[in-house]
Amino acid sequence: MSHRVIDDHAVLDTRADAVGGKAWQLAQLRRYGLPMAEFIVLPAAATAPADEAEHAWAAVQARGWAEVPLAVRSSAVGEDGAHASFAGIHRSCLNVCGAAQLAEAIAAVRASLVSDSARAYRQRLGIAGEARMAVIVMPLLPAVAAGIAFTCDPRDGREDRMLIHAHWGLGEALVGGEADGDEYLLAEDHTDSWRVLNCQLGGKAQQRQCADGGGTELRATPAAQTTRQVLNTTQIETLAALLRDAAYALDFVTPFYDLEWLWDGAHFWLTQARPVTGRPHYTYPALHAQPAIWTRGNTCELLPDPLAAFDWNFSRRGVNALLEQGARLAGYPLQDGVQRAGLFHGRLYLEASIMQWELWNAVDVPPASMNVMMGGHQPEITVPASTWRERLHRGLNMLRYLRRAGAVRQRGEAAIVRVRAMAQRLRAAPPPTDFARLRAAMHEAGQVARSEFDMFFLQGSGGGSLSLLRDTLEKAFPGEGDALGAALLAGGEASVTVQQNYALLALAQQARQSGRDLAPFQQALADFLQAYGHRGHYETYFRSASWREQPDSLLAQLDSLADIDADTLRQRQQHAAAQAWVRIRQHAPWPTRLLLRWLARAANRECNQREAARSALIDNLDAVRHLGNGAIALLRQHGVLRADEGRDALQHLFPWEIDSACQGGLLAAGLRARLLDRQARFARWQAETAPDYLLIQPDGQRAADALPISPVHDNGQGWRGVATGAGVARGRVRRIRHPAEGVALQAGEILVAPSTDPGWTPLFLKAGGLVVETGGYLSHAAIVAREFALPAVVNLPGIMEALQDGEWVEVDGGRGVVRRVGEG
Repeated sequence: MSHRVIDDHAVLDTRADAVGGKAWQLAQLRRYGLPMAEFIVLPAAATAPADEAEHAWAAVQARGWAEVPLAVRSSAVGEDGAHASFAGIHRSCLNVCGAAQLAEAIAAVRASLVSDSARAYRQRLGIAGEARMAVIVMPLLPAVAAGIAFTCDPRDGREDRMLIHAHWGLGEALVGGEADGDEYLLAEDHTDSWRVLNCQLGGKAQQRQCADGGGTELRATPAAQTTRQVLNTTQIETLAALLRDAAYALDFVTPFYDLEWLWDGAHFWLTQARPVTGRPHYTYPALHAQPAIWTRGNTCELLPDPLAAFDWNFSRRGVNALLEQGARLAGYPLQDGVQRAGLFHGRLYLEASIMQWELWNAVDVPPASMNVMMGGHQPEITVPASTWRERLHRGLNMLRYLRRAGAVRQRGEAAIVRVRAMAQRLRAAPPPTDFARLRAAMHEAGQVARSEFDMFFLQGSGGGSLSLLRDTLEKAFPGEGDALGAALLAGGEASVTVQQNYALLALAQQARQSGRDLAPFQQALADFLQAYGHRGHYETYFRSASWREQPDSLLAQLDSLADIDADTLRQRQQHAAAQAWVRIRQHAPWPTRLLLRWLARAANRECNQREAARSALIDNLDAVRHLGNGAIALLRQHGVLRADEGRDALQHLFPWEIDSACQGGLLAAGLRARLLDRQARFARWQAETAPDYLLIQPDGQRAADALPISPVHDNGQGWRGVATGAGVARGRVRRIRHPAEGVALQAGEILVAPSTDPGWTPLFLKAGGLVVETGGYLSHAAIVAREFALPAVVNLPGIMEALQDGEWVEVDGGRGVVRRVGEG
């Protein structure tokens, strides 16, 4: 490299404004191991140096390209960027032959910087500052066919669609609008593969080919080619896999790219990549004029930290599978392809506007009620006034849901048994050492997240009866609906999470009675890990270790848990439920009492099924982690991972990247580059503070973020959140930021936490009350606190900073209020 000519491998070590946008993107493609021709860059400048052509030709000769047709392409500063593509604005010259033509081509590309169209484009987009142009020189690849592709549907923004345009010869004919090529529409299936959905043949009357002596010419397309599909189905889907890989390599958060490609008769090549600009937000027509509301109100409980690539690959599809099943059961016509999951600041957000609309339009649940269920402080969408016919239709949807739900729940329970058996089978043997068997096992485990829809229904639909129970109680006992509802659920059948915690108490007693080194305890520990060893702290992350892998954090809690009397806990639960039923029998008419008994049983069953489904999903994830150890070994052999790198590195790769690397299709250097860049981005995410919710305006502009909200103050009397647990408790505050710190919690203290998942629930056994910054009425903390009859208030952002360890507070689980009180 010299200051006059920059090699492609040195582009990314140079300032972006020195090489221009196109060169920067092409260098990224090469760095990430994608099929991209070599190139050199003549640095950006407002005017060309006098001897530039001589230096360029010398560089061409040094690389052995003197006898090869060349492509000379523009790379203006800002070109091919996220906000300005400059598509068709600047000049490119193909089939450049010899020193003289190279000099002319470089001059033509430079001159296009100040063309009338370029000036008008910059003015229209408000691009200020001095315009500067770099020039790319590269060998021209032989083109049997070429085209343009979009890794989304650019017409409506749909993310699970891909659009490919194809034509014979060079891609100039398509880019310049000189020919009508084929159009292929593809859809992403449940295996994360892209399949052809529709092929529309173009006229293809003429095509661009290299002209003798240099340049290109427009020729009539042979008759046999005009009626023939440019690419067959296998080729289309192979190209789609390459395009997906390129887009996710460049940016897996927003992998929506406009790419140009070429087929040389044997291989596909990429020739350009730029983000899709002005991509519409794909949503329901009724929401087009409203901001998209993205919230962490539900997700920050289980996934408070950034997601790596492996986790996001599940979440981007799994969230939709979880949230769609109830509406489908009701017969509501969901809009195919809407995306309810998004990644901002590395964190998982849900699009509350879509969820609010679907629940309201399907079964008449108001957006405000939806917000209470999911937690958070996001605003509500605006819904139109309903006619009586619309309300009747929604009522019929609810009846249809109730009529069908029983059978689906039975199938879901069978699916839980099936998934857990499969997970245990996959874990029972060491991970396969050959790639074919490992890939088959990982595919089997991965399909749970793509096909077990009845189990997803259990996980995603636990709030119907609970909401009706709460509303019915509130009507009969104004102001007491939350408290009575929590008390009724304390007396029901124990969920798998509560059973797990009682089993942990028994294990603690066994440790105290027999000692940890003797056979009775070792057998009891083995039995516990067989049943619950797949659980762990922040267990939803692929990178997290399960209790089976790292039991130390579990064992550290046993001494303090040995003092907890399980019978006392059960009596507290039974007493809370009994007192609630006494009040109901005394003051509610018999039809209401019958309805409440039915709703309490249904809500208890649904919440238990939700917990059981989650446990099965985590069991399946634990099997995937086990198989991941086999992938780690193979990737070490291929030089992708170092000997000291494991799951913490593997989490930054997508399954298809692991497949390709293990089969030798993706070179280690390319995959290693992706890994390092994602690790750096992940570290930046960890340092960021993610807002509680954010709004994206219809024009795509991001509104001012809603920063973490201070706890709502209740007229000097305390903080008001979401009431989720029965009774009132007083005690000293103990702030715990991670469940591993739980040994500091003393019996009877008020546990104050940023978020909780099943890895936290052993601490519920010791706590006198619970206060959580995140969550809603259906959050994990709420469900388990109700079961334990533990006074609890959730959805109080900032409460960790507002309270101090040791000060006394009162937690009113019925009213949803936390307030400071005097000691004792």
